[in-house]
Order: sequence, then C-alpha cells, then structure tokens
Amino acid sequence: MNLLETTIGTTEPILLRHDSDSITTLTLNRPAARNALSTGLMTALQAALDAIAGDPAVKVVVIRGSGTAFCAGHDLREIRATPTPAAYEALFAQCSRLMQSLVRLPQPVIAAVNGVASAAGCQLVATCDLAVAAESARFATPGVHIGLFCSTPMVALSRNVGRKHAMEMLLTGEMVDAYGALRFGLVNRAVPDAELDEAVGKLAAVIASKSALTLRIGKEAFYRQLEQDLAGAYDYASEVMTRNMLARDAEEGIDAFLAKRPPVWQGC
Repeated sequence: MNLLETTIGTTEPILLRHDSDSITTLTLNRPAARNALSTGLMTALQAALDAIAGDPAVKVVVIRGSGTAFCAGHDLREIRATPTPAAYEALFAQCSRLMQSLVRLPQPVIAAVNGVASAAGCQLVATCDLAVAAESARFATPGVHIGLFCSTPMVALSRNVGRKHAMEMLLTGEMVDAYGALRFGLVNRAVPDAELDEAVGKLAAVIASKSALTLRIGKEAFYRQLEQDLAGAYDYASEVMTRNMLARDAEEGIDAFLAKRPPVWQGC
C-alpha cells in the first residue's frame, strides 16, 4: 500500500497484502498501536477492499493483525486531537462505509484473530463473514469504561450474536475469551495459538476450492435475505436459486457430481 507510518525510526506500510493460491491476506500493520483503526489504516483497508472486489483472481480474503493484537479499535489519540463534531462524523462515516464494504465484498472474508479485538476491532471481527480465534484472543466492547457506549460496534455485534450476549458485552465492557466468543457465536472456531495459521489456511483453502461465482451469489443472497420477512426471503432466494441453476458452474458441478469426477470451475 502507499500509506506509510513511521515508528521507532522506521517507515512501514500500515497495511500489508499477500496473495497466494487465490487467497489474499490483509495484515493490519500498526503493532505499536495495537493495530488501532486510524483514518490512515481505514483508508488503506478501504482501498484494498475496493481493489479486491473487482479482482477475479481473489476468491477468499483473510484479515489479521501484526504483533500481539488483532485490533484495539479506533485510535483514541487521533480522535482526541480533533475534538469537533465534523471530525467525529467523518470518522464514523468512514468506519461505517468500511464495515459495509466488507459485507458487500463479493469474496468471503475470514478474521484470523491473534490477540485482543476490542471496540471497533470487535466490530471488525463481527463484520467478517467468518472468524477463527487463537486461544489467547480476547474480545470486548469496552466503551462504557470511558463513558463512550460502543454504538457503532453494537450494529455488527447485535447482528452476529444473541441479544443477551451482545447486551452483556456492551453494558459491562468486560473481556470475553476465545471460547466464550465461540459460545456466543462471535467466532466459528477457537484453536491453540500455534495452530491459528494452519486452521485459517485450511478453512480458506476449502472455500477457495469452490466456484467463485457460487461464492459471490451465496454471500450476497445470505445478507440480503436476512433483511427481509420470511415470505420475501423465500421469494428472493427462489429467484437466486433459479439464476444460479442456469449458470455454467452449476451445470458443471451437477454433471461432475453425477459423473463422480472433480468439477472444473469457470466462474460463470
């Protein structure tokens, strides 16, 4: 990325991108700030997502943090440097756009949670389609400790865990460990720290082996039907199934299954 940050005499990209076998890994790279979402980091992440959205070579995205934290939320020092309504509105509008871009991204996104994910960092985990947590990972929406309710993180959190669990996290601000997050439904899996990369890699590879077209259709349909009533959701899902059935990859997948051979995806 072209956005840099100077720390301890060195200048480094604040977001790293690595591509391998149709899987793109984006690493939040502000370890000294526990990967807090500065405006610069959010700008870099937004630019990366915008580029990935139109990249047919990418089938799965992994987001992780460098150092010992996943993401500590917004950069409070940066926020307090410009304490004006206009600055606050711009900050939260930028963050909201970023989170919605993750949901709208055609490719599935996996959060590889290697450490603390708090406030907007917890929001980021909740917004990703899937999440795998290391045993040492901790999750919190701790705004209440400093007189600031985590209202924007609440949007993603309340749409991914049960109401009682969401309210407990929001009202107490207390840390939830990896297995608690698994029980709440905030993450899909909790694994020993040493196995995080392997677990995420295997999950990403399984998804990447599927038809890119099918993944795009399925992710979009999943989120759209959630916002509809039951009858509307079934009507919409039926339309999606019909369109999907007419795709070349669906024909190939069915023919391959019947012929007991691996499918050859075309992405159309």
